Amino acid sequence: MNTLLVPVYWEDIEPQQGQFHFETVDGLIKQARQRDMHLIFLWFGLWKNAESMYVPGWMKEDSQTYWRAQSVTGEKLNSISPLCEAAVQRDAHAFTQLLAHIREIDEKQSTVLLIQVENEIGLLGTDRDYSERANALFKSQIPAELATALGLSGCWTDAFGDDAAEAFMAYHYASAVEQIARAGSAAYPLPLYANAWLKQYPWAAGTYPSGGPVPEVQHIWRAAAPTLCALAPDIYVAYVPRVIDEYAASSPDLPLIIPEVRKDATTASYALYAFAHHRALCYSPFGIEDITLPPESIAMPPASVMQELNIDPSAFDIRNSAQYLSQTYQLVESLKPLLLENRDTLQTFVKHHENDFGQFLHFSRLDATVSYAPRMESTPVASGGILELEENTFLLFGMMFSVKFHPKSGQNVKVDVLEYSEGSFVDGIWTKRRTLNGDEKMSISLPASPSCVMVKLYTY
Repeated sequence: MNTLLVPVYWEDIEPQQGQFHFETVDGLIKQARQRDMHLIFLWFGLWKNAESMYVPGWMKEDSQTYWRAQSVTGEKLNSISPLCEAAVQRDAHAFTQLLAHIREIDEKQSTVLLIQVENEIGLLGTDRDYSERANALFKSQIPAELATALGLSGCWTDAFGDDAAEAFMAYHYASAVEQIARAGSAAYPLPLYANAWLKQYPWAAGTYPSGGPVPEVQHIWRAAAPTLCALAPDIYVAYVPRVIDEYAASSPDLPLIIPEVRKDATTASYALYAFAHHRALCYSPFGIEDITLPPESIAMPPASVMQELNIDPSAFDIRNSAQYLSQTYQLVESLKPLLLENRDTLQTFVKHHENDFGQFLHFSRLDATVSYAPRMESTPVASGGILELEENTFLLFGMMFSVKFHPKSGQNVKVDVLEYSEGSFVDGIWTKRRTLNGDEKMSISLPASPSCVMVKLYTY
């Protein structure tokens, strides 16, 4: 672990309008430097988890100037509308002051690497803002720049059909974020990204934050917020690999950043997959400071909250997480030069679901069957990779899988093990720890603890 994701609260840095205080920011940067760590700041400005909970008190108390979004019944939500230009301008100003201060104290040392703009934005409890301003805009033609970018025309309903409400909110949230990001970037051009609360059951906009950068509206976000370098998922669902694949595929030209993810033992498997398969820039289990604590000391969210938010309770089961995640990070760090050098030939895999039993892989002279171990409680799932270093010589890394090599179809030969060793890479050099033979080479397998083996094969 080399980087921490830490929030910065608008209410903390601008408690009185126009008066900025950066003592907390300075303290965080100082502590990170003392520990030889980097930081990703999370800007909790106008929106955090679909609400305006971190805006300064002076803004909360002035709901005439900084007006809230409304539901279809006219109920005012605890979320300032992205159509409130006065609020967006104040956020952009505060964000600019923050970026300028970071530049002043950190440009040479680059402790702060990235900044997340807002947190899980969108509207809950309604598919769109039904304020008077929003209703008028919803009936109008879609903005010209969006029409040009997406090749669409007409009003929002004409252009997006049943998804018009979510598309409308996606455009206006993305436009607000772009205004904030562009202003901050002018002061200090750090990479900026936005994160998303995932779309999930019951799948209707408003049961998850409507307008956030989920894959279905990422084309709108990318058109309206070009300053952002990435759109990132927060993943607490059981199908983590599917979400990782989906976000990587929806914006293949953008880096993969995972700022929040479940912290049970399986997160070690998904971290390896994110780094090795998708070359993720960031993989951050939520509340990682908890995973070294006794599991019984961790307070789980109330069952009603988890049910309401569709949170998988097992996402917070930290039994064995520290052990496996630490070993995975060490493995990734040791393999990093090799993975980067061989990114085009490396073959990687992960157990996506309970009925995913393995892979069949093709190499230059041989093929291989990868079999995933059954899922076990408080243990990683199968995850790893195979790299053909030279003809008939393979590096296997990961956990919870076994491999059987075969001749190519139509070849009348047998395959056997010439040399089979456990070890690790130290400064880029393979260091053998143990040579295996006899009964041990009858099955080439990797246990739950992330590890590496080198296999040399021959045919006869």
